[in-house]
Formats: sequence, C-alpha cells, structure tokens
Amino acid sequence: MINGVMNVYKERGYTSHDVVARLRGIFKQKKIGHTGTLDPEAEGVLPVCLGNGTKLCGMLTDKRKEYAAQFLLGVVTDTQDMTGAVLSKTQVCVTPQEVRQAVGEFVGEYQQIPPMYSACKVNGRRLYELAREGKEVERSARSVTIYELEIVSMRLPEIEIRVCCSKGTYIRTLCHDIGQKLGCGAAMKSLVRTRVDRFSLEEARKLDEIAAMVKAGNGGALILPVEEMFAELPAITVKPAFTEAVRNGNSLYLRQIIGKSGWVEGEQAKVFDAAGKFYGVYAFQVMKGNFKPVKMFLDRQGS
Repeated sequence: MINGVMNVYKERGYTSHDVVARLRGIFKQKKIGHTGTLDPEAEGVLPVCLGNGTKLCGMLTDKRKEYAAQFLLGVVTDTQDMTGAVLSKTQVCVTPQEVRQAVGEFVGEYQQIPPMYSACKVNGRRLYELAREGKEVERSARSVTIYELEIVSMRLPEIEIRVCCSKGTYIRTLCHDIGQKLGCGAAMKSLVRTRVDRFSLEEARKLDEIAAMVKAGNGGALILPVEEMFAELPAITVKPAFTEAVRNGNSLYLRQIIGKSGWVEGEQAKVFDAAGKFYGVYAFQVMKGNFKPVKMFLDRQGS
C-alpha cells in the first residue's frame, strides 16, 4: 500500500469525489481520501492522502488556504456564482475607491452565512439538497477569518482578488458579501485554489499526468511521505529494545528514546525507530515523564 500525500490539480468539471475515485483506479488501492471539497467549477490545489496518510485529512482541512477569484458586480444568483439562476441585475455605479474600501473591510474575522448551495448540514440534510428542492432555510452565521485580501485587477464591473483565509470560508459568499456591501450585488465568475498549507499550484499535477507517471513507474515521485508534513517538529528515535512499544502505540519514557533534552509540557515530536521508520506524533507529559501518542501512522501490513 502507498502511504503519503499528493498534490493534485483538480480540474473544472470534477468533484473532489471524482478525483478520489479516479486515483483509486490509477493506484489500484481503495484507501485514498481528499482534504476538503472544491466546487465542481472551481479548480486548483487538492491535497489527496493515501494509505495511512488518510489520517492527515482532517489536519489538512484545518490549514490556511489561498485562492484567486474573479467576480462580477451588479449580478446576484441563487448559487452566488455565474452557474446559478440570476435573481437580480443592478447597474453598477461604484467607484474604484469605494470598491477598495469595501474589500478592505472584510480583512480579519467576519460572520459568514453559508450559501444554500453548499455541503453544510441543517437538521441532518445537506443545504444543496434542500436548494435543489426549491427550499431555503435559515442558516447560522459562522466565524471565518480573512488573513489577506488583495485586489489583483479591477475593470469594473469585473474584479479579481487574491484571498488567504481560514477553513470553512466560502469564496463565492465572500464575493457576494462584497457586492452586498457595495449595494449592487456580485457573483463569482471563476475560482482557483492556489495553495493549501505547503502545497502550491505550481507543483500540483493533473490526473492525466499522474496516470502517465504511474504507468511509467514514476508514481513514487508524486508522493510526499507522511513524516514530511511534520517537518517543523523535532525527531526522537526509539531505542531498539523498545521498538515493540511504539509498534503497539504505547507511551514512551525518556529512557526508551534518543533525542534532545529539555522537553516542555505538550511539546510534540515525530517518532522513528532505529531503522528510520516513522510511527507517529507524540506529546511530552512533564508530570509522567513520558510521551503519549497524539496521532499514529501505523502500517499494520508492514509492522
């Protein structure tokens, strides 16, 4: 089984589920998962986890993301992008300065109401399911954070922005909200996710390219080992006599490991055995004088 993370370029027309389904066929393994949905019409970076790397899916979903988006002022649709039914059209009379001021007001934390055409659940049902039935329900606003928001180009009524944001942010809703603040409405025209944590657009590979590389026997070059996702953490090595302890996911005492000294409460480390095999991330407990497992990446087939 292949374990690790891969930077996939999701193309327009594919759902994130479509990407995973095709990769399962390419790699001939079922244990593959994506790290957060992209709308079918959106494209760009989609980290995909394989094998025991699927335990990273939730962690990568929480990472910062960057996008390039274009939106059109003066149009409101039911999907908040140009794929939806037009609800209203308004003449755009705003100035570039008014646009810059409105956009700047969204930097920081703001309360965002998820769109009806989204995968969020209300009373156990996906919002997009209700929307397709012609129903609109009340949604609670959620706190999201816009770390950076830059106008890349402005040819009114069309605007292109670059956004760095927290998880759970809907960029088409951000575009819609900017339009509402300007009093003329807005709908997103295009969306490209350019970065998720360390994964950049420049290094992302399209599905056909991945298939060709795997067929040529070069698929391994696409996979980032799981331990590389924790590059910032110090490493500790389990002494050979205690390898069985880490294989079983047990806590580890200082006498059982080789590593730096001066550990503080809660400090995390990535754990290897003497042969260099990665087992997981542990956190130090001062009172007990040991490391407890935080996230294990055991490959039972190879243990």
